[in-house]
Amino acid sequence: MAELKTRPNDQSVETFLNSIQDDKKRQDSLAILALMQEITGEKPVMWGDSIIEFGSYHCKYASGREGDMFLTGFSPRKKNLTLYIMSGFDMYNSLLTKLGKHTAGKSCLYFKKIEDIDLPTLQKLVKLSTEHVARTNPG
Repeated sequence: MAELKTRPNDQSVETFLNSIQDDKKRQDSLAILALMQEITGEKPVMWGDSIIEFGSYHCKYASGREGDMFLTGFSPRKKNLTLYIMSGFDMYNSLLTKLGKHTAGKSCLYFKKIEDIDLPTLQKLVKLSTEHVARTNPG
């Protein structure tokens, strides 16, 4: 079984965020950090060099592969802010239509700046996603 290349580590989240040269991206990242920490009640942890995660869970796939994954997280990428949330819950698609200017992948949301999105909708997406993951991956 292949090991995950990106893993949790003891790098400082604060140091990482303070190293972001673009002032706007740094400020937006700090806002997302506070939002996710408030919703999850979890302490942020670095995964790899650029992902900030909140909480974790153990998952098993039908293939037999298993491992630990983060509950939710984000990364201030060069092009976009990337949020890692799980889809598959009832209100996911309807909330995306209310989110604002973004693109979405299977388990990622991308947006350029925080003003492009509706924060209450984002809060609801993160909350429902984390609840969905916890419910579908007990223990």
